Amino acid sequence: MFTPMTSTIDKPAKAIILYDSMSVGGSADRLIDSMGKNLAEAGAYVEKARCKTNADYRFVEEFDLVLLGAPIYYLLVASKLSGSLSQSNLRAALKGKKVALFVICGSPEPMAQFLYLPQLKMHLDNPVILAEKAFSPAETSDSKAIAEFTQNILDAYGKAN
Repeated sequence: MFTPMTSTIDKPAKAIILYDSMSVGGSADRLIDSMGKNLAEAGAYVEKARCKTNADYRFVEEFDLVLLGAPIYYLLVASKLSGSLSQSNLRAALKGKKVALFVICGSPEPMAQFLYLPQLKMHLDNPVILAEKAFSPAETSDSKAIAEFTQNILDAYGKAN
């Protein structure tokens, strides 16, 4: 059951969740929908978009908060998200933005912190990283873990303003 969260956001943030996943309707989609619902219930306007390697990401400038995430496949962040960061204008669009990072993997948390989240960070150009999380497959449907991560983002967003 979802527990309402308190928020330190002065005004509703405009948030976008940019992600990649090989499947549709799988655990990544359910996780993203849950994070979006939590952010919306806290007062944020939320959109989500699947990454495309050569897309034009100038629209990201309209958002106050950007969540970036993807599953890990064969020890690498899903290719369209990492490709978007290295081959499109997404990196430039994220410069100075408030960002939260997440990955979905079956590896232990320390391994994910050491190997997978840095794969996202190395492509970023001076964003404000508010929170980061490596979700285990079981946590993608754990409302408490999702609510905790979302609340960490909201708290950090409030402090960063």
